[in-house]
Amino acid sequence: MRGVLILWLRNDLRLHDHPALQHAVERCRRDGLALLPVAWHGPSAPVETRWGFERAGPHRQAFRQQALAGLARGLQALSSGLVVLVGASPQPLADLARRVGAVALVGEALHAPEEQAEAAALRARGLAVDLVEQGGQFDAAQLPWAPEAVPHVFTAFRQGVDRLGLQPAAPLPVPAALPPWPETMPPPPLPALVEALPLGATDERSSFPYGLPTWRGDEAAALTHLQRYLRGGLPHTYKTTRNALTGRDFASHWSPWLACGALSVRRVVAELKAFEAERGASDGSYWLWFELLWREHFRWMLRRHGAALFRPQGLLPSASRVAHDAEAFACWCEGRTGLDLVDAGMRELRHTGYLSNRLRQIVASALIHECRGDWRAGAAWFEHCLLDFDVHSNQGNWAYIAGVGTDPRGGRHFNLDKQVREYDADGSYRRRWLGDGV
Repeated sequence: MRGVLILWLRNDLRLHDHPALQHAVERCRRDGLALLPVAWHGPSAPVETRWGFERAGPHRQAFRQQALAGLARGLQALSSGLVVLVGASPQPLADLARRVGAVALVGEALHAPEEQAEAAALRARGLAVDLVEQGGQFDAAQLPWAPEAVPHVFTAFRQGVDRLGLQPAAPLPVPAALPPWPETMPPPPLPALVEALPLGATDERSSFPYGLPTWRGDEAAALTHLQRYLRGGLPHTYKTTRNALTGRDFASHWSPWLACGALSVRRVVAELKAFEAERGASDGSYWLWFELLWREHFRWMLRRHGAALFRPQGLLPSASRVAHDAEAFACWCEGRTGLDLVDAGMRELRHTGYLSNRLRQIVASALIHECRGDWRAGAAWFEHCLLDFDVHSNQGNWAYIAGVGTDPRGGRHFNLDKQVREYDADGSYRRRWLGDGV
């Protein structure tokens, strides 16, 4: 009887460019082990937050289910399968590991506090957990700084990366074959796609209608969308369209797939560089790289600061005490603040699970400054709603706007009248989500 190695999957629901998968395959072949892919991620479970709503709302749960179903199909095509465990407790995974006699679990190293606690809880149950760095553009060895010394300010980070001409490693291909499935376990059935998608998943007004086949959460849809975006030459127009409030092509829309790991950022960068080599670089294609570098910086900031980014005062112990108006927060969540642009954005977010980058900044500023809300409550609501929730970018961006993160200007307060004049002067976006009463 073969021993078993568990491939523990969290936010890496793909087969391409998967260092942990490659590591697991190599170890199985070296030691004669069977491979058991298992998906479990406690923070994605529908557990209630301190603010009175679930961590993972219906849109993100449905999108993740799509990603899992796609991964299961891909594994089945390689004569393997996928076990999906649901819930906040690591105990079912620990029980499964013991039942199959797993020699170890191999997975992605994640540096957010709860993700680190997951691995610690499994180790405390006597399991060997081998974690592999992946998910970002750069390994620690590539950077000119130690992880604990990565610059706080994005500009300094970008300049250091540009000065050295750092590039991500080439993305790994999909394995040609996988080690055998454990002999003592029947292959599980394919996870079913969500039968009844949440209202808004196919809304024609949505910028990301994940209820449609080409926008669903699986790896195949992610790679198809990436190629469509590049073939259409859209990187060249990105800088001029990126601040639009709605539409299918104003932004890359890569973030939902990056967040659940159905798409690798190293694959995105490699394809973007190939696009520039064939069709020329431009301000737009550079700006896409620039935005991906922001995402990378937030990853390193969470790795450096950990739980400090979740405190009321964030990275500034001397910051003023955070106030919170619960009634105003509820109005903000429901799009009932009386601030038309904010209300329109919050209704789109709740209804579809998506919101443009410009509106995310606007509504976050409004919660903090106009509604006198706790920025951490806003971050939690975004976690509940967003298809593309990523703990690094979400926490980093909210702390940035609140002035308790890495913004050298001490936070951002957006002038709502100015935002309306610049981005919705004709009122079309507000009418789209509020009706004709604007």
